[in-house]
Amino acid sequence: MNVIKNILILEDEKPNSDRIQRLMLKIRPDIKILGVLPSVKKTVEWFLANEGPDLVLMDIQLADGVSFDIFSLADIKCPVIFTTAYDEYAVKAFKYNSIDYLLKPIEKDELEAAFIKFETSIHQSYQQYPSIEELLSQIRPKEYRTRFFLPYRDGYRKINVEDIAFFYSQLNISYANLFSGEQVVVPQTLEMLEQELEPKNFFRVNRQYIVHVNAIEKVHNFFNGKLKLIVKNHEQDVIVSRTKAPLFKTWLDY
Repeated sequence: MNVIKNILILEDEKPNSDRIQRLMLKIRPDIKILGVLPSVKKTVEWFLANEGPDLVLMDIQLADGVSFDIFSLADIKCPVIFTTAYDEYAVKAFKYNSIDYLLKPIEKDELEAAFIKFETSIHQSYQQYPSIEELLSQIRPKEYRTRFFLPYRDGYRKINVEDIAFFYSQLNISYANLFSGEQVVVPQTLEMLEQELEPKNFFRVNRQYIVHVNAIEKVHNFFNGKLKLIVKNHEQDVIVSRTKAPLFKTWLDY
């Protein structure tokens, strides 16, 4: 059984790093925290001067860039648990590839489960995990969808993604609602659209809706930690679930 004796934390926001350290020491009081590094530069310098830890807890977005850059600048052979606050597409890629991740705000039981997963993976070497290049090919597609080419009357029509206020699904049919108020059917499922759309512009707020940032007119607190959105050209309230509310607020403020 693998036992975590020491760990390195990569996190550029002090409240987050303080929280992680508190939770970590509650779960494993004997773990030695080798350091808390806020940037790609300092991390590379650390790895060049020190032996690798048992495990790295690595935020994706650091003070001077994304943590993926570290892998091309330093030889990191230890396992990594990634953390993220907003990029759901990246989260799905990590989960699919069996590399663990934690979604901010990090909870005690999730951190403990990640530790247990690592410690019981004695039969899985780090080299069996996909390479960082494989991850990047999934996390950072070369380009996102910019338009749809849809059947229309006796021909086809082009609809630009920038003209779409939101997508929603009903009875297994996906619709795109334009800022103009027009509604069209699209063949993709919301799961497919979630991967094809630029995540800085679109957010999947619940199972039924993917919303463009410019379509959000107002955000209200709702019961039980949920949020209620007022969306342009849409009479119904759109509810953000409690679990997605922190992600949504971070995304909207990004």
